[in-house]
Amino acid sequence: MTAGESGALPWVGGLMTERRAARRYDLSLPIIIRVPVEREPAAKNGRTRDISTRGVYFTLDQDVDAGTELDLTLTLPSEITRGTDVFVRAQGRVIRVDHHADDGAKLVGVAAVIERYDIIRGEQSPS
Repeated sequence: MTAGESGALPWVGGLMTERRAARRYDLSLPIIIRVPVEREPAAKNGRTRDISTRGVYFTLDQDVDAGTELDLTLTLPSEITRGTDVFVRAQGRVIRVDHHADDGAKLVGVAAVIERYDIIRGEQSPS
């Protein structure tokens, strides 16, 4: 693995192997989460811990159940994309929920599989 990547390395035949099919990047970015099946789909604000083209792990201060469908929105800043801001809108599903306390605050860690995503590039800023 290179710097900025993370991975789950299970033991197979005495050797560590990577089970993920997509490269995962350690990125801490604001993320907006909506649960489309709620009657009033109020936005929940969270923060990503890592992300790939197939999944995302984020934390938020509200509980969510495994299996819940999600609408996710985040912005990849120009410092990461080396150009313009890139807006990502995705639909996914919660596959795991981790409950833990961080600095006295109760945070919920959420692993979600991304089932579909759209990338919208922002305007090129003048140099």
